[in-house]
Amino acid sequence: MHFLKATFAFIAILIATVSVCVVLSWWALKLTWVKGPARAKHLHKMDKIIIWWTKSNRWTFKQLGLVNANVTWHNREQISPDNWYLVMCNHQTWTDILLLQTYLLDDLPPLKFFTKAQLIWIPFVGIAMHALGFPYVKRVNKAQIRKNPELRHADRDNVLTACERFKNHPTSILNFVEGTRNTEEKHQRQNSEFNNLLRPKAGGIEYVLQGMDKHLDRLVEVTIVYPDVVPTFMDFLQGKCQRVDFDIRHHKIPDWTSAEETIERKTEIVQWVKSLWLEKDQRITQTKSMLAEKT
Repeated sequence: MHFLKATFAFIAILIATVSVCVVLSWWALKLTWVKGPARAKHLHKMDKIIIWWTKSNRWTFKQLGLVNANVTWHNREQISPDNWYLVMCNHQTWTDILLLQTYLLDDLPPLKFFTKAQLIWIPFVGIAMHALGFPYVKRVNKAQIRKNPELRHADRDNVLTACERFKNHPTSILNFVEGTRNTEEKHQRQNSEFNNLLRPKAGGIEYVLQGMDKHLDRLVEVTIVYPDVVPTFMDFLQGKCQRVDFDIRHHKIPDWTSAEETIERKTEIVQWVKSLWLEKDQRITQTKSMLAEKT
């Protein structure tokens, strides 16, 4: 039964993805000669294909009964798909992205997220993310920066360029601030002070705040808890992710002392993100305890 579910789910997602990429490739090609106000409308049209793709996947998940999610929204009425948002979430598995797209679809504009540069080589998906303007980031070490100092600001420049495109129409910019998927091994290696999370990296948040300026309406904070086991993508396709808990709340973005890239501004943003992360860690502990009592 699990094998059949996985087969049907994979085929359905593949068909939807290939169909989207075929249409998107043509629209991206058309973008090269569309100018002025028509270009802005065309960019908005391209983003709508994310909605179509997500709705198609959501229908597949529902028909095959792949997931049973408990979604708790706080002050949902203050959120609108007509505004811009920065979305911050903990990260444990690639399944997070599919679930976030599925359960935020009706409330927020389409999600755009930071993605590793290597993912551009994934068939269909890489092309789609590039055409839609997803910001690509690269992992560079100190030796690489010494050899090529320009790499120091490569990620910032990529994010700022992407933000200019995001200003065209309402967009949700997703940032997994841990910078990687949280696993028990990584948690131990990092010796994180958080019980359930890796340490947050505020650099991406800072770049988005800098690039989007006053366009962002709020920060939407999502907490995902898998009470049984963190599913792999294949586990999810087989319907083995029957319980997932979403806690979604939003925060006003503070007015920083400085609008420029200064040490003072960086410090303020780091402290803000860390305070939210501490609250998230406590919330996850409470959620796990409460869910355990119900079983």
